[in-house]
Amino acid sequence: MPDKPILPPPTPGALPDALLDALPLFPLQRVLFPGGVLPLQIFEVRYLDMIGRAAREGTPFGLVCLRQGSEVQRPAGNHGAYADESFHDIGTLAVITDIARPQPGLMFIRCEGTQRFALRTRTRLAHGLWTGAATLLEPDVHVPVPDDLAATRDALRALVAELQARAEPGQSLPFAQPYRWDDCAWLAHRWCELLPLPPALQQRLLETASPLLRLELVSDMLDRTTRRAPGR
Repeated sequence: MPDKPILPPPTPGALPDALLDALPLFPLQRVLFPGGVLPLQIFEVRYLDMIGRAAREGTPFGLVCLRQGSEVQRPAGNHGAYADESFHDIGTLAVITDIARPQPGLMFIRCEGTQRFALRTRTRLAHGLWTGAATLLEPDVHVPVPDDLAATRDALRALVAELQARAEPGQSLPFAQPYRWDDCAWLAHRWCELLPLPPALQQRLLETASPLLRLELVSDMLDRTTRRAPGR
């Protein structure tokens, strides 16, 4: 049975300055959106302690999308040096909702995205873990879905209903409730997770300030995807 974080994750507004001034970072070749769900397998030494501490203390870490480098740390060829890694300045706080330790040196976690942040500085520690000084970005304001984007909303509702009907007992959907069908940002984020978008484009959408524009861009991509694969 998976063990849970001992403490509930704090709300973003309650995060201490000390955490935001040295936020542990997890670079991946993908983007986590607010409200999104992400399962991860943790086996690198640099992340085992970080994730264990976050689970015990109920604190978030920052997920950032890689520009350059590998998700798995690689040596650069020189003794004690690591290969170059670079990542975007805008990321998303992730809180751990489930954690399992099937054996020493291995963790399986499930985390959820909460709030976007912007990095002011970043520091690579001796064992390869990144930390950064972060500023929380304002949460997306609620923007109702306009009539011309209702089809994009209805398509997602139909897809969720299909996934629920096909799910095995105990199987969870790829994003968490509550479902906010009349919220532009929420709809855009969920489509971003379902569409086969490259990480650079996902990052661009994460950084888009307007929730309405974000959903309009996603709707255009969905239309193009549907035209390329009619009947799917």
